[in-house]
Amino acid sequence: MVNLKEFYALQASLDAEIAQKHNVTYESTHSRRLLALIVELGELANETRCFKYWSNKPASDKPIVMDEFADGLHFLLSLGVPLKANKFEYKIEKSEDDLTTQFHRVYILVTSLLDHYDLTHYEACFQAFLNLTPSLGMSEQDIIDAYKAKLSINYKRQENNY
Repeated sequence: MVNLKEFYALQASLDAEIAQKHNVTYESTHSRRLLALIVELGELANETRCFKYWSNKPASDKPIVMDEFADGLHFLLSLGVPLKANKFEYKIEKSEDDLTTQFHRVYILVTSLLDHYDLTHYEACFQAFLNLTPSLGMSEQDIIDAYKAKLSINYKRQENNY
């Protein structure tokens, strides 16, 4: 069971700083946040190389995969803040499906948020995203560590006009 309650508050603080600095709102960036999540999901899939049937090169090292996962987690949390997401505990379930199929499932659920941006669809998307972690070799502690490490980087990026 992973508890994300603290993460929503941390993400809301980062989002507030970005909103002030860049003169944006959740509403004005909603579509871009969804696209960013889709892009980050693709970058994560790319680092796993799970779909690259034409290559024998292995997945990227775990720290790189964790960093890409954290990017997706940031955007998912950011999408949950304006929804006032209140489900903070998720039981991560290992899938019997291969990683490519799991990514397909997450993509379907993320894109469903385009037309159904509500807590029910959001929580299903979040669950599927978190369910990637066993296949990525990530523990619940890895999720926490990856998010906090990326949070620090994202604050530094704001300080440096990234």
